[in-house]
Amino acid sequence: MTYIDRSVNALSKVDVVTSLASIAPAQWDRLAAGDDPFSEHAFLLALEQSGSVGPNTGWSPMHLVARNEHGEPIAALPLYLKQHSYGEYIFDWSWASAAARAGIEYYPKLVSMVPFTPTTGTRFLVAPEYALSDVIETLLSAAVALAQRIEASSIHLNFLSRSELDAVQHADPRFLPRLSMQFHWENEGYQSFDDFLQRFRAPLRKQVRKERNRARQHGIEIRVVEGKDLSPTDLDALRRFYMDTCYKRGSGPYLTPAFFDALQGPLAKRVVAVLAYRDSVVIAGTLNFERGRHLYGRYWGCTEELDALHFECCYYSLIERAIDRGLAHFEAGAQGLHKLRRGLMPTEIHSAHHVLHPRLSQAVADYLPAEAFAVK
Repeated sequence: MTYIDRSVNALSKVDVVTSLASIAPAQWDRLAAGDDPFSEHAFLLALEQSGSVGPNTGWSPMHLVARNEHGEPIAALPLYLKQHSYGEYIFDWSWASAAARAGIEYYPKLVSMVPFTPTTGTRFLVAPEYALSDVIETLLSAAVALAQRIEASSIHLNFLSRSELDAVQHADPRFLPRLSMQFHWENEGYQSFDDFLQRFRAPLRKQVRKERNRARQHGIEIRVVEGKDLSPTDLDALRRFYMDTCYKRGSGPYLTPAFFDALQGPLAKRVVAVLAYRDSVVIAGTLNFERGRHLYGRYWGCTEELDALHFECCYYSLIERAIDRGLAHFEAGAQGLHKLRRGLMPTEIHSAHHVLHPRLSQAVADYLPAEAFAVK
């Protein structure tokens, strides 16, 4: 499926790509610069090849790729055709319910984000010789044309950077801004973990130190292990932890077991695990990803519920790593007011939404300012 667009002389067409296997990793990653490990070819292709997205998952890749007159990719918008609203974390279930009551078909819809990954990143991937302003109108126009052609109800651009949100609104005001909130950690030039703790009030500083001590008083060893150093046994433990945690929370896993096999391949350079061992057996751990100056906490699990171990593996060890390596930013996933007491601060999360049905669009437009006021 190809859309011809000559609004920018450098662009000759925008293709809909249904598998990243059709694009060379070097061509895609040339567009995916910055500190976002999840927009890279290896991560997105691993989701496809493992069956985590694709047929029967409700996530069908329909990436938009803009090419120059020589057929070379110069910009892309990762995009998925969705048959449900699971795994997005920018929740629109109430919109779908309102549409159903009004007799409006809400699914399918188009969503731009990394599946099951509630992290702010780069949605509009652009070659170094171009600016976002050179390509954004073309990509948005192609997205709207695709939505109309396949009769999708809406287009959702989730977890945008603030600069991307501003560019989207400038290029196409039909995309309505939405405000959400997470807890993130920013490095303010800390020299050590103790230096970081100096920002806390005394009672909270004491609490964190107690939690770190308690986590290490269970007769276990806690290690931070990079992907290249993970053993097959470590990887198998991370797979089991993820599956067990999903079932404990009453939801099926989004990632298939095969996804974890990919952690031994090109993805390994982005992987950081925090693992707790008892007598060389992994009893708890987190799977995290790192690129450039950013660190992202993703999945936690354990076979022993030990006091304070979750905080150590999910927050403190990773913040300490970020300080030691001079990283600028750490995200620990969606939700969780308890993160505030561990030094992660409220951070605005941005998305933009174009609902094609006029009545539903107006209802969403009326709702979003009130929601943003409540978030603030």
